[in-house]
Amino acid sequence: MNRKLLIIDDDARNIFALTAVLRASGFTCHSCQSATEALDLLRTNEVFDAILIDMMMPDLDGYDAIPRIRNIDRYRDATIIAITAQAMPGDRERCLQAGASEYVAKPVDVDKLLGLL
Repeated sequence: MNRKLLIIDDDARNIFALTAVLRASGFTCHSCQSATEALDLLRTNEVFDAILIDMMMPDLDGYDAIPRIRNIDRYRDATIIAITAQAMPGDRERCLQAGASEYVAKPVDVDKLLGLL
């Protein structure tokens, strides 16, 4: 399989947990601990098959970052999965309106996530 994923999350524990599960499933994982760092990386020649983004981050939240990612030509139609710990009514719709392909609440259901990827 060897699909390349970018995980954007300000919590190193979440990055570690997601990376462990995804690598065991054959994915190559890279991570950024801020949306600003991720946007800089995505503007380079680095290409990712999918992006997982935490919606609540201190520098730039996912609701602001996803539209900026979509403005990068090669990511206009990319798979972007929003991940959030504070699931509230309407969050899924809000994530999709921001440009996410899908929404997953924490704790992440690994089977659901793998199915989306």
